[in-house]
Amino acid sequence: MSPPIRPMSNHAPLLGAHMSIAGGYYKAVDLARTAGCDVVQLFTKNNNQWRAKPISDQEAGQFRDMLGERNIAHPLSHASYLINLASPDPLLWQKSVDSMVVELMRAEQLCIPYVVVHPGASVAASPAEGIANVIRALDEICQRTGDIAAIPLLENTAGQGSCLGCRFEQVAEMLAGVREPKRVGVCIDTCHAFAAGYPLGTPAEHEATWKTFDRTVGIGRIRAIHLNDSKRELGSRVDRHEHIGRGQLGAEPFRLLLNDDRFRSIPMYLETPKGQHEGEDWDVINLRTLRGLLRQGGASP
Repeated sequence: MSPPIRPMSNHAPLLGAHMSIAGGYYKAVDLARTAGCDVVQLFTKNNNQWRAKPISDQEAGQFRDMLGERNIAHPLSHASYLINLASPDPLLWQKSVDSMVVELMRAEQLCIPYVVVHPGASVAASPAEGIANVIRALDEICQRTGDIAAIPLLENTAGQGSCLGCRFEQVAEMLAGVREPKRVGVCIDTCHAFAAGYPLGTPAEHEATWKTFDRTVGIGRIRAIHLNDSKRELGSRVDRHEHIGRGQLGAEPFRLLLNDDRFRSIPMYLETPKGQHEGEDWDVINLRTLRGLLRQGGASP
């Protein structure tokens, strides 16, 4: 079990955002630095297509070089939304497994250590059958990528429809079932957790929710955090991201999270809507909002 909230350590949280790869993978890194990011998340292919153009050695080299030049750390990849590791359809399940293997190989080529993936939806099958399919999929994926460093991160979900992973217990069951648990990690999304029914708005709620997570999954399994406010209310099971402090969560859950020393070394990524507000980029605004919530030492929240 993790201890209660402690005063923060001396280093600030690593904050960043998901960035477009339009024009080249290195462009995402450049965009991240321009917005004031410490870290960056990206797709390594079109997220709504199965097929992917091969990554050339030149493209991979440009990306890796730009990370160093622009001082951007902890690159993170997000897998295609088409992947459904829980699918009861054998053809779609195998296609999803094959696609995830490709996602990990592409990440490896770019020196990206983790690929975030949604567990998927059980559709007509039961949740138990869907979870068994996820475990079977992860076992095959890990077996086929055993010679590379990149590993998958299961992301918690809002629970729309038959999507699995909205309850921490489901994520825990998936991780407990795989043959190589050290080759699978977790990515937590704040909007998804809230929409799934986990309150985060007060110190007591924050502590209770994370104690539940630690008891079931384990905070030590988290490798990345998605920072998103929610357009919809607590327990809505609807996944709609909003700008930080402007949705149903409000600013307080993010203040509590950013100042909780248990999460200080975990890179955090915005997945908030793109665009501008009053002539300023939303990523810049959201990052400034987050950094404004940091406590410069002092007592725990």
